Amino acid sequence: MIRKRLRALGFWVSVGVALCAFEAAAKDDLVIDMVSEPSSLDPQIQWNPDSYYVYRNIFDNLVTRDDSGAIVPEIATSWKNISDSVVELEIRGDVKFHDGKPLTPEDVAFSVNRIIDPKLGSPQQGQFNKIRKAEASGANKVTLTLDGAYPALFAQLVKLSIVPKHVVEAVGNDKFNLAPVGSGPYKFVEWKRGVSVALARNDDYWGRKGQFKTALFRAVPDAATRLADVQTGSADIVRGLDSDLAGQLKSSPRAKSVFALTERLSYIRINPTKPPFDNLKLRQAVAHAIDKEGLTEGILGGFDKPLPQMVTPAHFGWTKDLAGPPYDPAKAKALIVEAGRPPKFDLLIGTFFDQRIAQAVQQQLRTVGFDVAISLVDTATFLKAIQQGASGGPTLAISTSSCACQDADGALYQIFHSGNSWSIVENKQIDALLDDGRATLDEKKRLDDYAKIAHIIVDEVPTVPLYQMTAIYGASKALQWTPTPNESFFINRMGWKD
Repeated sequence: MIRKRLRALGFWVSVGVALCAFEAAAKDDLVIDMVSEPSSLDPQIQWNPDSYYVYRNIFDNLVTRDDSGAIVPEIATSWKNISDSVVELEIRGDVKFHDGKPLTPEDVAFSVNRIIDPKLGSPQQGQFNKIRKAEASGANKVTLTLDGAYPALFAQLVKLSIVPKHVVEAVGNDKFNLAPVGSGPYKFVEWKRGVSVALARNDDYWGRKGQFKTALFRAVPDAATRLADVQTGSADIVRGLDSDLAGQLKSSPRAKSVFALTERLSYIRINPTKPPFDNLKLRQAVAHAIDKEGLTEGILGGFDKPLPQMVTPAHFGWTKDLAGPPYDPAKAKALIVEAGRPPKFDLLIGTFFDQRIAQAVQQQLRTVGFDVAISLVDTATFLKAIQQGASGGPTLAISTSSCACQDADGALYQIFHSGNSWSIVENKQIDALLDDGRATLDEKKRLDDYAKIAHIIVDEVPTVPLYQMTAIYGASKALQWTPTPNESFFINRMGWKD
């Protein structure tokens, strides 16, 4: 009798183990720890990683990049140039928004015209302002009219999300941001401000469906907490780890680190319109004060790579064999003596940025004679501060930049062309080169334009490029996902296998 009971118990234990294994293999809920909550869920209002990671799963774009980086169809299935300034797109006819209404060419035209409308005030406007208008031109066609040839058009269109005209016009921009409706692989469910954003799988999605039924994006500002979450299994993937924290995952039985060298770069923004940095010698002193090799090797563990220019090797437009100002603290001190030591000023840092680097930069500046204090603010406040144009920005700040387009036009136009909200300088020579680089289809001519810009930045020092950034994530060992240089975060491209 006892043996029968033991055999029966063994049978049910085996069944239980099998069921647990099945449940693990068929995991329904994905939990992601972000650094901050999104500042926007409207894909045309804001542009930063914590927003992009979430809303990119809610919306479809005109085109996208596959995991190898190639531009491939999404809402636009094909395209052709009618002329240098007219492009015709073929639009999918089988796509529905999350409210069940069909996605039409009118929605595509509305989305394009909305993001280029100055009244919207999108910080992405400069990436699309070569487009003059978009029109629905047939049952499944949209025509884009440009102000001339635009070689970076499709590199930029990988970021242009399609929003539903009928919803945006009915509820307005503010309410749409709070409850976005897209056509992507995941639907918006709830936004608990300061806490989390919940999404649910779109089971009627026209494309590749996600394995996970739900996705929860949580705001977890403390990196040590994010690390603990992935180690204990309370989060399945966490972003924004540094090399020290990633090293702790080597011995973890549950979690692993995954990383990719990205097109994102870190840089010091210098305001050349405001004292003390209206003085070129003081800008040069900042450049000579920074030990980029020390930052990347000594603090970042060699994951990130020092940069002499404001694009990375992942961009079209990278200038080979360009050297920036070398690390030379003696030269920096001499320049400060020549210019006169400026009064104390602030170095503006966002909470998203690696505070170890911020403190090291502060110390390097102090070592050569600058009296600088760190001003630490949340992400939204930081973005608002640096989106004030060339004359309105902070005296000195450390920021990161990525166009998610892998083209120098997107990397440089936003922050170096006069009139953009992100712009650092107003330089007519740079403006002309940027305009020329985005108006010619001659790749050699474009490369020449961007090389000239790179040399001007070295000479005039409106910024100090620091390093090409590696995105480091912590993830469950069961998560199957490969990060990409453009930092795409597509939940429907992720899998789970114990």
